[in-house]
Amino acid sequence: MEDNAVLKTIMHRRAIRRFEPRQPEEEVLRKILEAGLYAPSAGGRQGVIFAVSQNAEVNLRLGRIKRASSSPSMATATRYVSREQPSIADDPNIRDAFYGAPVVITLFAPRNFLFAAEDCAVAAENMMLAADSLGLGSCYIGQGWTAFADPYGQEILTRWGISPGYYAVMQLLLGYPRAGDAHPAPRERRAGRVLRF
Repeated sequence: MEDNAVLKTIMHRRAIRRFEPRQPEEEVLRKILEAGLYAPSAGGRQGVIFAVSQNAEVNLRLGRIKRASSSPSMATATRYVSREQPSIADDPNIRDAFYGAPVVITLFAPRNFLFAAEDCAVAAENMMLAADSLGLGSCYIGQGWTAFADPYGQEILTRWGISPGYYAVMQLLLGYPRAGDAHPAPRERRAGRVLRF
């Protein structure tokens, strides 16, 4: 089992919130997106749309809108998201909910489709595993619609040609982990989570 590349990638992948500004190579990004396109989807509908933004100005503005539109419970001494790479819930001074990632993929799904969120989640997991296996970091950001909560966000939806019949489920951040940062350590797995009968 220790030599299985897929299992090694699953065990290695961590959320990354500190990125180098450089863009991933086009072929690497293409492979990651292909992994998302090959994710399972309810009924084989393939309804998820992947809006890939590599525009630093757009990503920063949408990340700031998302941050201003979000009100996560702030961390305490014993309850937090990450000590190694703080999230917007951990540090109120972080103003960009996309953490300066050079690539922000917003996953859109059809409104009123029962399994829209699930289809986006499995596509995101495929892409996160592909990214890790190719040397990139990633971070899943939920409640994607809050990035489009003001007129600029609405303008971007129009510019991108997103139909009103779709909504932003989440964002996936991609980029090379910041040089000098240690790879986040795995947390101890909590016992008692697998029940066998």
